[in-house]
Amino acid sequence: MTRSVRRTHRIRRTARVAGAGAAALLALSACSSSSDTDSDSAGAPSSSPKLSGQVTVFAAASLKESFTTLGETFEKQHPGTEVTFNFAGSDTLAASITGGAPADVFASASPKTMATVTDAGAAAGTPATFVRNQLEIATLPGNPDHVSSLEDLTGSGLKVVLCDESVPCGAAARKALDASGLELTPVSYEQDVKAALTKVELKEADAAVVYKTDVKAAGDKVTGVDFPESAKAVNDYPITLLKDAPNTDAAMAFIELVKSAEGQRVLTGAGFRTP
Repeated sequence: MTRSVRRTHRIRRTARVAGAGAAALLALSACSSSSDTDSDSAGAPSSSPKLSGQVTVFAAASLKESFTTLGETFEKQHPGTEVTFNFAGSDTLAASITGGAPADVFASASPKTMATVTDAGAAAGTPATFVRNQLEIATLPGNPDHVSSLEDLTGSGLKVVLCDESVPCGAAARKALDASGLELTPVSYEQDVKAALTKVELKEADAAVVYKTDVKAAGDKVTGVDFPESAKAVNDYPITLLKDAPNTDAAMAFIELVKSAEGQRVLTGAGFRTP
């Protein structure tokens, strides 16, 4: 074989080896890249789903101001969502839920009314206490009748309003009266705390036993009077996701906002106490 032919064979053989080596390197690189990608995908946290749609919250009447604020905050944090509220007496709301009313979240003013929902199997998971509330006497602006104690409400001539004992504010008032050994006959029993407060705001009553948060929300429309027996009737407020919630993801996110530091700032700013 001539020298030039042998040289040609060597060149072709070298090219084949080089080509094979390049192919091997490409395959190794592709394999390594695929492995890295798989590893990254496995290690990366899954992004939370984008929240959208309506969240329906059934909440105790005393939560109206603070929850309305939190609803606006939630909608800003999650564009495309809408929070709608049904504020009423906790017992009325519990009855609606167990009767099949569609809702995502229930926030009650007492564990007893929450138990109506959990005992019926309508709650998902265990309710969590997120705030507490204490009673206060609401009088006409400036307290013209000089009410300074719970006992003063038993005096003749005063028109006093209480919440019905079936709702948490009424049950708490009864507990405070029992603790002090007092009897009080109101001019009316109201179905939620806002209705009781409104009687005083409209000057249809001289005083009402309501929550501190309601007195604060009313501003100069009423004057608040603390009484020591209220310490024996503090209400815990539990919140829960409902079992048949139409919008579970958004409902859970709203509950987390309520329990978050931001939510607690809004609630304590309204006069609620931390659990």
